[in-house]
Amino acid sequence: MDKYTGKRLDGRYEIHELVGVGGMALVYRAYDTLDQRVVAIKILKDEYLHNAEFIRRFKNESKAIALLSHPNIIKVYDVSFGDQIQYIVEEFIDGITLKQYLDQQPGVDWHKALYFTTEILQALQHAHERGIVHRDIKPQNIMVLPNGHTKVTDFGIARFARSETRTMTDKAIGSVHYIAPEQARGDLTDEKADIYSVGVMLYEMTTGQLPFEAENAVSVAIMQLQTDPCPPRQINPDIPMGLQEITLKAMQKDPMQRYQSAAEMLRDIELFRQNPTIRFNYQYYSGDNSTRYVDSDATAEVDPQSGYSDDYVYTEDGEAGAQAGTKTKTRNKAPFIAAGIAAAFAVVALILLLTGVFSSQQKITIGNFVGKTLAAVEANNPNNFQFEIKYVTDSTKDAGLITAQDPTAGTSVAAGSKVTLTVVKSVDAAIVPDVANQSKSAAEQTLRASGLIATFKEQSNDTIASGNAISTDPAAGTSIEKGKTVTVYISTGPGELSVPNVAGQTLDQATATLTNAGFKVAASAQDNTGKEANYVTGTSPSAGSSAKKGDTVTILYSSGRNEREIKVVVQLPANVNHSIALAYYIDGERKGDATVNPTSNNTWTGQFKDSSGVKELLVELDGQSYVKYKLDFGTGNWVISWQGSYKDPQASSAPSSTPAQSQPQQSTPASTPAASSSAPSSSPSTSAPAEGQ
Repeated sequence: MDKYTGKRLDGRYEIHELVGVGGMALVYRAYDTLDQRVVAIKILKDEYLHNAEFIRRFKNESKAIALLSHPNIIKVYDVSFGDQIQYIVEEFIDGITLKQYLDQQPGVDWHKALYFTTEILQALQHAHERGIVHRDIKPQNIMVLPNGHTKVTDFGIARFARSETRTMTDKAIGSVHYIAPEQARGDLTDEKADIYSVGVMLYEMTTGQLPFEAENAVSVAIMQLQTDPCPPRQINPDIPMGLQEITLKAMQKDPMQRYQSAAEMLRDIELFRQNPTIRFNYQYYSGDNSTRYVDSDATAEVDPQSGYSDDYVYTEDGEAGAQAGTKTKTRNKAPFIAAGIAAAFAVVALILLLTGVFSSQQKITIGNFVGKTLAAVEANNPNNFQFEIKYVTDSTKDAGLITAQDPTAGTSVAAGSKVTLTVVKSVDAAIVPDVANQSKSAAEQTLRASGLIATFKEQSNDTIASGNAISTDPAAGTSIEKGKTVTVYISTGPGELSVPNVAGQTLDQATATLTNAGFKVAASAQDNTGKEANYVTGTSPSAGSSAKKGDTVTILYSSGRNEREIKVVVQLPANVNHSIALAYYIDGERKGDATVNPTSNNTWTGQFKDSSGVKELLVELDGQSYVKYKLDFGTGNWVISWQGSYKDPQASSAPSSTPAQSQPQQSTPASTPAASSSAPSSSPSTSAPAEGQ
């Protein structure tokens, strides 16, 4: 047992167990007895307690970091500046690191990679706006929660780890695959160094590999300084060109040619999310003369006039025998001259780097671990050795004791090297089996066969089928006592996502946005929205709602049909005491009929809908043209354009019946124009409608 487990810090924090060991700190799960919550406590290793510069920075800046408050940043609850112990109290995260996530499912779908990148950038933008630069962004410092969201960790330690301002220490070497070139050179850094690291992580997630890999950290750092990464699409052709351009812009070696802020990178990501076929066509100034640029594919130089160049200079050919006006191409010597100068500087820089900047990578003599316990060695690992454990059974030795090591004690190795330790496992110990992708019941049986008890927790996962095991805690291959409980994480399928707000976009834009967010899309046209065609009014489920990746989101959009209703009140003829057959026509087309009786009701009301234009309404009574109207669906008004009379067939000797009022009342607002009372000089035919058809 290490010296902190089981202790209580400041009479408040009960330390339960060691859950992680980093290059700078030991991480414990603890219980805050005052606020009654589980917390994580990072205790700085003893070797940093006597570094005055480190302690000064820790005290000055930890308070500022504790002020960070963002859903994608781990919360810092408390700090302590004691003489014998320095620690930070953070929220306890029940999740895995992005590094573990990528190890479990390499080759993340680019939609998921973009989702992670967006949340990380939002966290960094929050920190950068408050003057805090992380300086150690890498998958090991990103936590993936069971709900699929991420949290950026280690702001405190990463911020203070560089006690030197211009020297890359062994702590930076540990993150050399993700550090910006200016960090590798030991220059002062700002928020653009974090942007570079995010670009490397995006590269790794979409291609399944790091942009620079070599046998040792020094070689990788030199590649960060001098080597351009292989374009991601050459590794994974499924990556859209726009996403490759975003990735490579974030990874530009010159900080001034990168995104200048997290917000700027987020803007391009949002444009790409809305239209995955977008091209940004970035151009980067090459620095060797005023007219040379490098395009965003990093494969050709671009002439600002023509937009194309293949690294040759075209000149008019004046040699004898050449066709007049033709051009020959001669190799441009400027790049080679510049390359020679750059190479000379690179040699000088390399000498300085190897003798000064990377002095911390000089060989060290490995100590003797044999006879010590594994827990003690892991808790005190100042050289960041990567321990590989081989378990053996030996009834003559205590469980957990190291019996052999490779390389052996006294060997010269580099910090961070892999060291294989042979460790005694208890006769009552079991090795946690790998149950990934097994069903819940099969995983339980597998663990039971190893003498272990299974308990289950659900966790969303984009690649493991729902109901199958993702991983275990402790991890597969760990030696634990038989009868102990192993937590098995069972996939619930893709994690829940928040439905984006696409209201106000066009139908095509909204479809692209939702598809890029991981949803299937349906569409439903809506009439009478008051908006033009294809204008998106909302979604079902609504924006901000939670839905699983792959769920269908229905886009509600305007059909462009915004109908207006007009009500027309027709005054029936007076002195008629029997039923009359009424028919009505719109622009000559019969639309309906009714039977009316003026004795019981002296009016008939018609309701008509259309989206625009002026229509003519003709009303017939017993086949006689009776009255005509002009219906203006643009304004909602109507007027009488012609008024006839009704000849009662049952009273042939009686005079023709006329409406009770010469001008019927309108059903439109008070602003409606007055109805016309004009009528033609002759009466309409009493046969089938003639006028107005």
